[in-house]
Amino acid sequence: MSIFDLIIIDPRKIVLEQVFFSEANKAALDQVVKEHRYIGELKKYELPVDNKILLHGQSGCGKTTTAKAIANALNKNIVILNLSTLVSSKLGETSHNLKMVFDKAIRDKAVLFLDEFDQIGKMRSTDDHDSGEMRRLVNTLLQLIDYFPHDCILVCATNFYDLIDPALLRRFQLKLKYELPGRTQLDAFYDKKLERFPEHLRGIPRNYEISYAEAEDYINTSMKALIIADLEKQVPAT
Repeated sequence: MSIFDLIIIDPRKIVLEQVFFSEANKAALDQVVKEHRYIGELKKYELPVDNKILLHGQSGCGKTTTAKAIANALNKNIVILNLSTLVSSKLGETSHNLKMVFDKAIRDKAVLFLDEFDQIGKMRSTDDHDSGEMRRLVNTLLQLIDYFPHDCILVCATNFYDLIDPALLRRFQLKLKYELPGRTQLDAFYDKKLERFPEHLRGIPRNYEISYAEAEDYINTSMKALIIADLEKQVPAT
């Protein structure tokens, strides 16, 4: 299998304004998008743009969606790679494969999204098995990040922030935490997702203390059951 078989080029368009996350994260990401829109003007003043972002926290709270929305906002392609898939091959090949992925993103001036970043970015002192190879891999990753050009954007995601090597953490200009949404945030999410359905179906009980992804799955399952029940009522008895 080629390394490029592991890469996803996602053509779907996700609008940043429609992504649900905290106000603090929204403000930080809006600033990143504006910096890249005016990258030429900022360069005149020797001002570097932020282009290395670490998203960490709860699963299902919008990290992948955020990366896709940034790419769409800047009209860039997005290259998606799950690092758990990359390291499933021989560890000695991982550095070479990782460099090929970075090279592709650089050629395309793309957003590079590395999911499950902790699979490679673990602290070098915490991995006893193949520790020498893991240290070399982290060193390779440090170099790739250091030389990643400003007209590309690197977005990494992890659910395990505390496992990431401190030297890698220092490379990210933005480190944004994603937490489970509160009741108000979930109500706004439910309202938005349910508005496309007939009004008489929108009154489903609402679950809280769950992620956006779990809420969407719950909505989809509930609405399918209600729609099918409505359709079956319309079928004449035989």
